[in-house]
Amino acid sequence: MKILILGGTKFLGRALTEAAVANGHEVTLFHRGLHDAGAFPHVQHIIGDRHVDLNRLQGHEWDAVIDTSGFEPEAVTAAAKQLKEQVKHYTFISTVSVYEDLRKVNANESAPVANLTEQMDPGQKYGAKKARCEQAVQEEFPNRTLVVRPGLIVGPYDVSDRFTYWPARFHRGGEVLVPLPRERKLQFIDVRDLSAWIIRLVEQEVVGTLHASGSDYTMEEVIQACQQLNPHGVTCTWVPEEFLVANGVGEWIELPLWIQSDSLVGMFALDNTKAFGTGLTTRPLIEIVRDTLSWDQSRSSTTPRAAGMDPVREEELLRIWSKNIF
Repeated sequence: MKILILGGTKFLGRALTEAAVANGHEVTLFHRGLHDAGAFPHVQHIIGDRHVDLNRLQGHEWDAVIDTSGFEPEAVTAAAKQLKEQVKHYTFISTVSVYEDLRKVNANESAPVANLTEQMDPGQKYGAKKARCEQAVQEEFPNRTLVVRPGLIVGPYDVSDRFTYWPARFHRGGEVLVPLPRERKLQFIDVRDLSAWIIRLVEQEVVGTLHASGSDYTMEEVIQACQQLNPHGVTCTWVPEEFLVANGVGEWIELPLWIQSDSLVGMFALDNTKAFGTGLTTRPLIEIVRDTLSWDQSRSSTTPRAAGMDPVREEELLRIWSKNIF
C-alpha cells in the first residue's frame, strides 16, 4: 500500500512508520522537519506545516492516510478536504480524553463525547477539540474513516516522560516515593504494539471507532517490574494520596501515573473489548519497562525531563513522611 503519515519522526508517527515499512508498504511522511528530520532516509519526506502547506500534498495519491498530528478542528477539516479525492481511507488518531465524563468506569466507544465550549478549561478543550476533529474527518470521509482512541501511550521515544519517569527513577536508585494504593488501576499501551495493530487495521480498511488504551495493570505491578530490572539499592516508600494532596504534590506531571482516586479514574478503566477482538496484542510489562529504560539511557543526561518529581522535592517529602509530620 501507499500510506501517507501526517507526522512520522517523533513518537507514535515514528513507530507507525517503522511498522508500515516492516510490512512492505510505501510510506510518505508529511511533517515540519523539527524532530529528527534525518530519520527514515529511504522513505519520501514532504516538509511542511499542515496549517499552511497542505498544497504540497497536491499531485499525489495514496491508499491510506494516518493522521497523528491533528488537534485543531479547523486544521483537520482542511486536511480532510484536501485529501478526500487523493486518499481512499483516513485513520485519525484521537484520544480517550474525548469523553464527556472521564470518571465513568468501563465505558465503551459509544459513551458521550464532550461538546466544545468557550467556558472549558484548557484540559477539557483538548478532548473536546479532538472529538470535533473526529467528526470533521467522518464528514469528509463517510464510511472511509477509522478513529483510534488511545489512552496513555508509552515506550521508547516517549518524551512526555509520563511513564518513562518510573523506570528511570528506579535505575537512579535510593529511596523511591510511590503513591498508594498498590491496587490502583492503570491502562497503557506500548507505542510499538499500538502501531503494529493500526497498520493491520489500515491494511484491512477497517472503519469505525476503537479504543486503544491497552492492557490492565496495577501500580504495584508497574513498580515490581521497575524493581525487577533494578533489584539492588532501591527501596520503596508507599504513601497515601492524602499525604500527597496535603503536601501539594501535582498529579500526572509532577508524580506520573498518579491522579486522585475521585478524578478521571475512567481514563484508566475503559472497555477495550473491541480492540482486542480485532487483533490487538500487547507485550509483557517487563519488556516495556526494559526497552523504555534502555531508550532513556540513550538520551543526554542534561535533556530536560517533561514530567517527574525533582529529586530534592522527593527527598523533602520522604523526610516529612519519616518524621510522621503528616
